[in-house]
Amino acid sequence: MGVLNDLTGRLERWEALDALARPLAAGVGRAVRPRPVRNLLGGSAVGHPLHPPLTDVPIGAWSMATLLDLAGGPAAEPAADLLIATGLAAAVPTAATGLHDWSDTQGAASRVGLVHAAANSTALGLYAASLLARRRGHRGTGKALALAGLGALSGGGFLGGHLSFAQGVNVNRTAWRRGPAEWTDVLAEAELGEGEARRVPAGRVSVLLVREGARIHALDSVCSHLGGPLERGGIADGCVECPWHGSVFRLADGGVVRGPASYPQPSYETRVQDGRIQLRARP
Repeated sequence: MGVLNDLTGRLERWEALDALARPLAAGVGRAVRPRPVRNLLGGSAVGHPLHPPLTDVPIGAWSMATLLDLAGGPAAEPAADLLIATGLAAAVPTAATGLHDWSDTQGAASRVGLVHAAANSTALGLYAASLLARRRGHRGTGKALALAGLGALSGGGFLGGHLSFAQGVNVNRTAWRRGPAEWTDVLAEAELGEGEARRVPAGRVSVLLVREGARIHALDSVCSHLGGPLERGGIADGCVECPWHGSVFRLADGGVVRGPASYPQPSYETRVQDGRIQLRARP
Protein backbone atom coordinates (compact mmCIF):
# COMPACT_ATOMS: atom_id res chain seq x y z
CA MET A 1 0.00 0.00 0.00
CA GLY A 2 2.95 2.33 0.59
CA VAL A 3 3.89 2.08 -3.08
CA LEU A 4 0.34 2.85 -4.22
CA ASN A 5 0.04 5.79 -1.85
CA ASP A 6 3.38 7.10 -3.11
CA LEU A 7 2.17 6.87 -6.70
CA THR A 8 -1.07 8.72 -5.98
CA GLY A 9 0.89 11.34 -4.08
CA ARG A 10 3.07 11.88 -7.13
CA LEU A 11 -0.04 12.26 -9.30
CA GLU A 12 -1.45 14.83 -6.90
CA ARG A 13 1.71 16.92 -7.21
CA TRP A 14 2.21 16.48 -10.99
CA GLU A 15 1.35 20.02 -12.02
CA ALA A 16 2.08 19.33 -15.69
CA LEU A 17 -1.31 17.60 -15.85
CA ASP A 18 -2.99 20.95 -15.27
CA ALA A 19 -2.20 22.01 -18.83
CA LEU A 20 -4.68 19.38 -20.04
CA ALA A 21 -7.01 19.24 -17.06
CA ARG A 22 -7.93 22.93 -16.94
CA PRO A 23 -9.14 23.43 -20.53
CA LEU A 24 -10.86 20.05 -20.53
CA ALA A 25 -12.66 20.82 -17.26
CA ALA A 26 -13.68 24.22 -18.61
CA GLY A 27 -15.14 22.60 -21.73
CA VAL A 28 -17.06 20.03 -19.72
CA GLY A 29 -18.29 22.79 -17.41
CA ARG A 30 -19.77 24.69 -20.35
CA ALA A 31 -21.45 21.53 -21.66
CA VAL A 32 -23.14 20.72 -18.33
CA ARG A 33 -24.12 24.29 -17.44
CA PRO A 34 -27.88 24.02 -18.27
CA ARG A 35 -29.90 23.26 -15.14
CA PRO A 36 -31.56 20.06 -16.47
CA VAL A 37 -28.15 18.65 -17.39
CA ARG A 38 -26.65 19.58 -14.02
CA ASN A 39 -29.54 18.05 -12.10
CA LEU A 40 -29.56 14.87 -14.17
CA LEU A 41 -25.83 14.15 -14.14
CA GLY A 42 -25.31 15.38 -10.59
CA GLY A 43 -27.97 13.13 -9.10
CA SER A 44 -30.04 15.78 -7.34
CA ALA A 45 -33.23 13.81 -8.10
CA VAL A 46 -31.97 10.78 -6.16
CA GLY A 47 -30.25 12.69 -3.36
CA HIS A 48 -26.64 11.63 -3.97
CA PRO A 49 -24.11 11.58 -6.85
CA LEU A 50 -24.91 9.15 -9.67
CA HIS A 51 -21.39 8.32 -10.76
CA PRO A 52 -20.33 5.95 -7.93
CA PRO A 53 -23.32 3.56 -8.22
CA LEU A 54 -23.19 3.61 -12.02
CA THR A 55 -19.59 2.38 -11.96
CA ASP A 56 -20.80 -0.91 -10.46
CA VAL A 57 -22.33 -2.00 -13.78
CA PRO A 58 -19.28 -1.82 -16.11
CA ILE A 59 -16.91 -2.98 -13.37
CA GLY A 60 -19.12 -5.93 -12.51
CA ALA A 61 -19.92 -6.87 -16.11
CA TRP A 62 -16.35 -6.65 -17.38
CA SER A 63 -14.88 -8.41 -14.36
CA MET A 64 -17.29 -11.32 -14.71
CA ALA A 65 -16.65 -11.50 -18.46
CA THR A 66 -12.93 -11.89 -17.85
CA LEU A 67 -13.61 -14.51 -15.18
CA LEU A 68 -15.72 -16.49 -17.65
CA ASP A 69 -12.95 -16.15 -20.23
CA LEU A 70 -10.47 -17.67 -17.80
CA ALA A 71 -12.61 -20.39 -16.22
CA GLY A 72 -15.89 -20.75 -18.08
CA GLY A 73 -14.86 -22.76 -21.12
CA PRO A 74 -16.54 -22.72 -24.56
CA ALA A 75 -20.05 -22.93 -23.10
CA ALA A 76 -19.55 -19.58 -21.32
CA GLU A 77 -18.40 -17.66 -24.39
CA PRO A 78 -21.84 -16.18 -25.32
CA ALA A 79 -22.34 -15.01 -21.72
CA ALA A 80 -18.89 -13.42 -21.65
CA ASP A 81 -19.59 -11.57 -24.89
CA LEU A 82 -22.93 -10.34 -23.57
CA LEU A 83 -21.31 -9.07 -20.37
CA ILE A 84 -18.70 -7.14 -22.33
CA ALA A 85 -21.41 -5.53 -24.47
CA THR A 86 -23.40 -4.67 -21.33
CA GLY A 87 -20.36 -3.02 -19.77
CA LEU A 88 -19.75 -0.97 -22.91
CA ALA A 89 -23.34 0.31 -22.91
CA ALA A 90 -23.22 1.15 -19.20
CA ALA A 91 -19.87 2.93 -19.55
CA VAL A 92 -21.44 5.81 -21.51
CA PRO A 93 -23.65 7.27 -18.73
CA THR A 94 -20.99 6.33 -16.19
CA ALA A 95 -18.38 8.39 -18.02
CA ALA A 96 -20.81 11.31 -18.49
CA THR A 97 -21.59 11.54 -14.78
CA GLY A 98 -17.92 11.16 -13.91
CA LEU A 99 -16.89 14.00 -16.21
CA HIS A 100 -19.63 16.15 -14.70
CA ASP A 101 -18.34 15.56 -11.17
CA TRP A 102 -14.69 15.97 -12.15
CA SER A 103 -15.26 19.31 -13.90
CA ASP A 104 -15.77 21.00 -10.50
CA THR A 105 -12.52 19.75 -8.97
CA GLN A 106 -9.24 21.61 -8.76
CA GLY A 107 -5.61 20.97 -7.94
CA ALA A 108 -4.68 17.50 -6.69
CA ALA A 109 -8.18 16.07 -7.12
CA SER A 110 -8.36 17.32 -10.70
CA ARG A 111 -5.01 15.71 -11.56
CA VAL A 112 -5.90 12.35 -10.03
CA GLY A 113 -9.32 12.53 -11.67
CA LEU A 114 -7.76 13.10 -15.08
CA VAL A 115 -5.61 9.97 -14.76
CA HIS A 116 -8.60 8.06 -13.35
CA ALA A 117 -10.58 9.00 -16.47
CA ALA A 118 -7.66 8.09 -18.75
CA ALA A 119 -7.33 4.64 -17.17
CA ASN A 120 -11.05 3.96 -17.48
CA SER A 121 -11.07 5.22 -21.08
CA THR A 122 -8.23 2.83 -21.84
CA ALA A 123 -10.26 0.00 -20.32
CA LEU A 124 -13.25 1.03 -22.42
CA GLY A 125 -11.17 0.96 -25.60
CA LEU A 126 -9.64 -2.42 -24.76
CA TYR A 127 -13.01 -4.03 -24.02
CA ALA A 128 -14.48 -2.55 -27.21
CA ALA A 129 -11.57 -4.00 -29.17
CA SER A 130 -12.07 -7.29 -27.36
CA LEU A 131 -15.73 -7.48 -28.40
CA LEU A 132 -14.82 -6.65 -31.99
CA ALA A 133 -12.14 -9.36 -32.05
CA ARG A 134 -14.57 -11.93 -30.66
CA ARG A 135 -17.17 -11.12 -33.30
CA ARG A 136 -14.54 -11.56 -36.01
CA GLY A 137 -13.69 -15.00 -34.64
CA HIS A 138 -10.41 -14.05 -32.94
CA ARG A 139 -11.42 -15.24 -29.49
CA GLY A 140 -7.88 -15.65 -28.16
CA THR A 141 -7.07 -12.06 -29.04
CA GLY A 142 -10.39 -10.95 -27.54
CA LYS A 143 -9.60 -12.66 -24.25
CA ALA A 144 -6.15 -11.10 -24.10
CA LEU A 145 -7.56 -7.64 -24.76
CA ALA A 146 -10.18 -8.14 -22.04
CA LEU A 147 -7.52 -9.19 -19.56
CA ALA A 148 -5.54 -6.05 -20.36
CA GLY A 149 -8.77 -4.06 -19.99
CA LEU A 150 -9.28 -5.50 -16.52
CA GLY A 151 -5.83 -4.25 -15.55
CA ALA A 152 -6.60 -0.73 -16.71
CA LEU A 153 -10.01 -0.90 -15.03
CA SER A 154 -8.43 -1.93 -11.73
CA GLY A 155 -6.05 1.01 -11.84
CA GLY A 156 -8.89 3.41 -12.62
CA GLY A 157 -10.99 1.92 -9.84
CA PHE A 158 -8.21 2.39 -7.31
CA LEU A 159 -7.87 6.05 -8.24
CA GLY A 160 -11.64 6.46 -8.06
CA GLY A 161 -11.60 5.12 -4.52
CA HIS A 162 -8.79 7.52 -3.67
CA LEU A 163 -10.83 10.44 -4.98
CA SER A 164 -13.86 9.48 -2.89
CA PHE A 165 -12.32 8.25 0.34
CA ALA A 166 -8.95 9.99 0.56
CA GLN A 167 -9.78 13.32 -1.07
CA GLY A 168 -13.50 13.45 -0.25
CA VAL A 169 -14.63 14.48 -3.74
CA ASN A 170 -18.42 14.84 -3.84
CA VAL A 171 -19.03 13.73 -0.28
CA ASN A 172 -21.69 15.66 1.64
CA ARG A 173 -19.79 18.53 3.27
CA THR A 174 -22.56 19.00 5.84
CA ALA A 175 -22.80 15.35 6.93
CA TRP A 176 -21.11 15.93 10.29
CA ARG A 177 -22.39 19.44 10.92
CA ARG A 178 -25.08 19.40 13.60
CA GLY A 179 -26.72 22.61 14.77
CA PRO A 180 -28.35 23.11 18.18
CA ALA A 181 -31.35 20.93 18.98
CA GLU A 182 -32.72 23.53 21.44
CA TRP A 183 -33.70 27.12 20.68
CA THR A 184 -30.49 29.13 20.50
CA ASP A 185 -30.05 32.90 20.32
CA VAL A 186 -27.97 33.90 17.28
CA LEU A 187 -28.63 37.56 16.30
CA ALA A 188 -30.62 40.67 17.08
CA GLU A 189 -33.60 40.92 14.74
CA ALA A 190 -32.75 44.56 13.96
CA GLU A 191 -29.38 43.49 12.55
CA LEU A 192 -30.90 41.46 9.71
CA GLY A 193 -32.23 43.59 6.86
CA GLU A 194 -34.70 42.59 4.14
CA GLY A 195 -33.05 40.25 1.62
CA GLU A 196 -29.78 40.36 3.53
CA ALA A 197 -27.66 37.23 3.99
CA ARG A 198 -25.77 36.93 7.28
CA ARG A 199 -23.48 34.16 8.52
CA VAL A 200 -23.82 33.61 12.26
CA PRO A 201 -22.45 31.02 14.70
CA ALA A 202 -25.00 28.57 16.10
CA GLY A 203 -23.55 26.11 18.55
CA ARG A 204 -20.77 24.18 16.80
CA VAL A 205 -21.76 25.23 13.26
CA SER A 206 -22.28 28.39 11.23
CA VAL A 207 -25.67 29.23 9.74
CA LEU A 208 -26.88 31.44 6.92
CA LEU A 209 -29.75 33.76 7.89
CA VAL A 210 -31.91 35.44 5.24
CA ARG A 211 -34.98 37.61 5.84
CA GLU A 212 -37.88 37.51 3.38
CA GLY A 213 -40.59 39.82 4.64
CA ALA A 214 -41.81 38.54 7.97
CA ARG A 215 -40.04 35.20 7.52
CA ILE A 216 -36.48 34.41 8.48
CA HIS A 217 -34.79 31.44 6.81
CA ALA A 218 -31.82 29.55 8.22
CA LEU A 219 -29.60 27.08 6.35
CA ASP A 220 -26.18 25.65 7.06
CA SER A 221 -23.72 28.16 5.63
CA VAL A 222 -21.39 25.53 4.10
CA CYS A 223 -22.46 24.26 0.67
CA SER A 224 -23.03 20.51 0.75
CA HIS A 225 -21.33 20.09 -2.64
CA LEU A 226 -17.74 21.23 -2.10
CA GLY A 227 -17.98 23.47 0.96
CA GLY A 228 -18.55 26.87 -0.66
CA PRO A 229 -19.52 29.88 1.54
CA LEU A 230 -23.24 30.42 0.93
CA GLU A 231 -23.21 33.80 2.69
CA ARG A 232 -21.26 35.13 -0.32
CA GLY A 233 -23.80 33.81 -2.81
CA GLY A 234 -26.69 35.53 -4.50
CA ILE A 235 -30.22 35.57 -3.08
CA ALA A 236 -33.11 35.52 -5.57
CA ASP A 237 -36.56 33.96 -5.96
CA GLY A 238 -36.51 32.36 -2.54
CA CYS A 239 -33.17 30.64 -3.20
CA VAL A 240 -29.46 31.03 -2.48
CA GLU A 241 -26.79 30.28 -5.07
CA CYS A 242 -23.36 29.00 -4.05
CA PRO A 243 -20.65 31.35 -5.40
CA TRP A 244 -18.23 28.50 -6.16
CA HIS A 245 -20.07 26.15 -8.54
CA GLY A 246 -23.56 27.59 -8.87
CA SER A 247 -25.56 25.11 -6.78
CA VAL A 248 -28.95 26.61 -5.90
CA PHE A 249 -30.88 25.75 -2.73
CA ARG A 250 -34.38 26.72 -1.57
CA LEU A 251 -34.24 28.94 1.48
CA ALA A 252 -37.46 27.46 2.86
CA ASP A 253 -36.18 23.90 3.29
CA GLY A 254 -32.68 23.62 1.81
CA GLY A 255 -33.81 21.53 -1.16
CA VAL A 256 -31.65 21.40 -4.28
CA VAL A 257 -33.03 23.47 -7.16
CA ARG A 258 -29.93 23.25 -9.37
CA GLY A 259 -26.83 21.09 -9.19
CA PRO A 260 -24.02 20.23 -9.06
CA ALA A 261 -25.06 19.69 -5.45
CA SER A 262 -27.09 16.55 -4.89
CA TYR A 263 -27.47 16.76 -1.11
CA PRO A 264 -29.93 19.28 0.39
CA GLN A 265 -28.73 21.90 2.83
CA PRO A 266 -29.60 21.33 6.51
CA SER A 267 -32.31 23.86 7.40
CA TYR A 268 -33.40 25.21 10.77
CA GLU A 269 -36.56 26.46 12.40
CA THR A 270 -36.47 30.12 13.40
CA ARG A 271 -38.40 32.45 15.67
CA VAL A 272 -38.07 35.93 17.17
CA GLN A 273 -38.16 36.29 20.96
CA ASP A 274 -37.72 39.67 22.67
CA GLY A 275 -36.12 41.14 19.55
CA ARG A 276 -33.64 38.27 19.16
CA ILE A 277 -33.53 35.68 16.37
CA GLN A 278 -33.42 32.12 17.65
CA LEU A 279 -33.08 28.87 15.76
CA ARG A 280 -32.99 25.12 16.30
CA ALA A 281 -32.59 21.99 14.24
CA ARG A 282 -35.84 20.71 12.77
CA PRO A 283 -37.30 17.85 14.83
